[in-house]
Amino acid sequence: MSNVKTSNQNSKLKLVFFGNTKYSIIGLKIVYSIFPVSLVITIPDSPVKKLASELNIPTLETSKLDKEVINKIAKLKSDFLVVEDYGLILSKDLLTLPKYAPLNIHHSLLPKYRGPSPAPTAILNGDKISGVTIIQITDEVDSGDILAQQEYILTPKETRDTLLTKLNELGGQLILKVIKQYLEGSINPTPQDHSKATYTKHFVKEDGYFNINNPPQPEKLDREIRAYYPWPGVWTKWNNKIIKFLPPIRYPKQSEESSRSMEDSSLIAQNDRKDEHLLQMEGKKPISFKDFLNGYPDFPLKQLLRTRLF
Repeated sequence: MSNVKTSNQNSKLKLVFFGNTKYSIIGLKIVYSIFPVSLVITIPDSPVKKLASELNIPTLETSKLDKEVINKIAKLKSDFLVVEDYGLILSKDLLTLPKYAPLNIHHSLLPKYRGPSPAPTAILNGDKISGVTIIQITDEVDSGDILAQQEYILTPKETRDTLLTKLNELGGQLILKVIKQYLEGSINPTPQDHSKATYTKHFVKEDGYFNINNPPQPEKLDREIRAYYPWPGVWTKWNNKIIKFLPPIRYPKQSEESSRSMEDSSLIAQNDRKDEHLLQMEGKKPISFKDFLNGYPDFPLKQLLRTRLF
């Protein structure tokens, strides 16, 4: 890897990185450690902007890829566009700009799970194996040629957060190999079998709701809790109050507290087990299922919550 980093060819590369979320940071760090990043495209005030500023990478903050943005990118005469957890579709005008290719890090083993939510969908479906795919971006979403793939075996307690973190780590390392193969002239694109394509969707709030009188089976509820946090979340209503079901979290050391993401800032350690789901009554702090049942002994789901999954 060190040979890649020090080559004169690499120092002259111009790479544009597109990303918006805390997971995009993972890939940006990995790519930047080896290849120069000339420009970062991100939405205003994103976690990616903060990192790019720390690394002194020029940043273009925008929520739309209009003609003005495209012209600014075109002036760079880029070699690669790298897209990771970005969320916006790149137009044909953008896709033709790089010398080598526009590349996307996708969180599934394509053609399975095209679309916006492959990682949580894998958890929802109880998949044992997920993975990451690097594709050349085309004007049809997630349909481009496969440039590299790597499998990942899900853990029994995998959450959306842990899975996306791992897949972005794998994807960042994998895209380094792909860029190197392009530079060496050894890249070998493989067309997707479109007949085997499956699709994921954008989740809406109602996806996480269930009627308290007709709850999911324990296994299904467990998967939904792990897949749906932080959006749309798993929730129900009881006594005119919203009850949220939250996944197990990794409790930070004190030194990590300041760097925790906003999306899990409400989940301060309320129980002693790191693998235990939490319940949150509307207007209250999250607590363990055991503590919740102690406080609300007439809660209708007490038998379900006492299963081995919880």
